[in-house]
Amino acid sequence: NIGVKELLEVIVKHYPSPVEGNPCTFVAGEKPEEEHPIAYSEDASKPLLAHVFKVATDPFIGKLAIFRVHQGKATGLTQVITGHKKTVKLAHVFNLMGKDHTETDCLIAGDIGAVAKIDEIHMGDILHDDHSLDGVHFKKPTYPTPMYGLAVAPKNRGDEQKISGAIGRIIEEDPTFRIINDPQTHELVIYGLGELHLRLILERLKNRANLDVDTKPPKIAYKETILLKAEGHHRHKKQTGGAGQFGEVFLRIEPMERGGGFEFVDEIFGGTIPGQFVPAVEKGVRDLLVQGPIAGYPVQDVRVVVYDGKHHPVDSKEVAFRTAGKMAFKDAMLKAKAVLLEPIVNMEITVPEDKVGSITGDLSGKRGRIQGQDFLPGGLAVVKAQAPLAEVMQYQSQLKSVTGGQGSFTMELSHYDPVPPQVQAQIAALYKPKPEEE
Repeated sequence: NIGVKELLEVIVKHYPSPVEGNPCTFVAGEKPEEEHPIAYSEDASKPLLAHVFKVATDPFIGKLAIFRVHQGKATGLTQVITGHKKTVKLAHVFNLMGKDHTETDCLIAGDIGAVAKIDEIHMGDILHDDHSLDGVHFKKPTYPTPMYGLAVAPKNRGDEQKISGAIGRIIEEDPTFRIINDPQTHELVIYGLGELHLRLILERLKNRANLDVDTKPPKIAYKETILLKAEGHHRHKKQTGGAGQFGEVFLRIEPMERGGGFEFVDEIFGGTIPGQFVPAVEKGVRDLLVQGPIAGYPVQDVRVVVYDGKHHPVDSKEVAFRTAGKMAFKDAMLKAKAVLLEPIVNMEITVPEDKVGSITGDLSGKRGRIQGQDFLPGGLAVVKAQAPLAEVMQYQSQLKSVTGGQGSFTMELSHYDPVPPQVQAQIAALYKPKPEEE
């Protein structure tokens, strides 16, 4: 700790005031193109203008909102308007000195302080006490995009609600951490800047909430579709002693353009399937849309046309036509060259120039396609590429290994493409349909 006190004194004495250091920090305007900087002053007699730049959790005090005053003054009596237009009383204003929190009477421009236990205050909020400043917001810094993901699940039953609350508090503290509840894979996936980042997050969950979780790589959100037109047919007939079940469905399917979704068309003529049973046929088709026949992934970009069928005046029921519709659709899917679709992501990888060859070679080995390269000042290069998400899920650690920790990357979903046949065969081999699906 030698020299820390002297360093802090130098900062206080010689560093610029908030106005001198960054006079364009605050802007007004609802849309980015309408934003314009606002003028403010360190004058303590003017309305309060403060920025909450950090939220932390203290084991003894609870939630701490740490802010810097840029204009006016903040006291325990100040009624502030938060970023959500709620008015709250600060009540107690603290100076922070390591783990010690000392209550203070007043904070003026340039001071950093904190308030505790006010749920309405969040990171990034602008605290002010005059409605003329309602539209003012902080010019947000650009944070790195969290790309390293892990699927998490509580080890103990009944901790599902506990884990969402605990992670929600961490998200409020850390803008480079995010969570997604994937509706397709039914997984809770957390994303951070790397393996070490997420390891620290998990330790925080254990220490703060006594929460143990299991982790694994996230599942890939594959989809299924068809490439050809095909016909499907199924007759459902069941006799159990009393009234039976009967329904017969003829349909055809055809591919739609990528992203077209699903379309159901009724071309029944002559009442071969009574009108009250057509919705049951559609329900049966939609049952298979949720879990396709190849590997159990959702089906998309398919048009289903029901054009014929048969019914029985006594035994025909909704359940019979629902089953017949589902199995006829499955029959057609298997004839229509059904394929798996995988998510393809756009990537921008920033590395030292001398590592470009290693990066492009590595991506080519991951079924990636190089889109171009840009060279930046300082001996850096940006490699633009597209690659299957399945191949680059753990790219953070791989990039670190190739570049010695000097590389960074971003990626975002681009589109879905068919999976190569050999990869599809491997995925399909792992699929075990439930008995009722067979």
